[in-house]
Amino acid sequence: MKVCIYGAGAIGGYMAVMMKRGGVDVSLVARGAHLEAIKANGLTLRMAGEEITERMPAAKDPAELGHQDYVIIALKAHQAWESAEAMKPLLGPDTAVVTAQNGVPWWYFHGIEGQYSDLRLLSVDPDNRQWDAIGPERVIGCTVYPATEIVEPGVIKHIYGDQFGLGEPNKQITPRVQKLADAINAGGLKAKIYPDIRNDIWLKLWGNLCFNPISALTHATLDVVATDPGTRTLARNMMLEAQRIGARLGVHFRVDVDRRINGAAKVGAHRTSMLQDLDKGRPLEIDALLTAVQEMGRLVDLETPFIDSVLALVQQMGRVKGVYPTFPEKAADEEGRSIAP
Repeated sequence: MKVCIYGAGAIGGYMAVMMKRGGVDVSLVARGAHLEAIKANGLTLRMAGEEITERMPAAKDPAELGHQDYVIIALKAHQAWESAEAMKPLLGPDTAVVTAQNGVPWWYFHGIEGQYSDLRLLSVDPDNRQWDAIGPERVIGCTVYPATEIVEPGVIKHIYGDQFGLGEPNKQITPRVQKLADAINAGGLKAKIYPDIRNDIWLKLWGNLCFNPISALTHATLDVVATDPGTRTLARNMMLEAQRIGARLGVHFRVDVDRRINGAAKVGAHRTSMLQDLDKGRPLEIDALLTAVQEMGRLVDLETPFIDSVLALVQQMGRVKGVYPTFPEKAADEEGRSIAP
């Protein structure tokens, strides 16, 4: 099995080392000092007091790596949008593309029946760039639960977690998703196939859409956001708005809102990914976590005043600090909603 990890950063690098250890033919798309270190010394994972180093092909140009059986996109949503055309050399006739990202994915309405079938989300895929360059029929959805970080070029540190959720947009358990799960598990990770991956996407999104922007705005760690009465109430109200949207779209939430918040509080003094990006001057992942939920709320005629307010604040903060990578302006319909094909 040939697997290319497109974006060998903290999560992508973690997956690469573990899958390589499990016997998969892994290659990497990376850049900068991280890429040079991988080429020179291999990719190192620090985990549970030990260091694991694996050598594998790595390149900045995907054309050097050729067609793959699976391409795992471990970029943030805005980076994946920017890179969609560059991925084409990796895509053979039967290549599956795994979207290992947070937030609402660009393919969300592919594979479902009803009035929203194949609807495109402007907030995460303007100009249908990913839809056209990759094709939704290639997609396997993926939710990511581990926490990792790059501690120096070529070196990944595992902090906690080893679980990944997988699922086909059409809700079928196909041979290709089962084969991928087996390969992930063989390396010591834990992959669970969901009949409807959208339920798990929303469960992960449920926390990210509130904890990430609130922590970035306040500089508070996750335990504080989830326990301080003011920020907990704000997060809870944002989550309830999102839950109503998800329910209108047929999503099942397997835990209640307070249990989800309490679970986040137990993680402890964790700096959310958005807060880390803000501190390092990196672009913030706002649209996939918040703007898309607002867009879906408008789609199903539900108001989202708490989400709208936090979104406006974090967008403005991002613009002021130069870390909000806004997509080019694209035309929506007269009500500003998603566009059907």
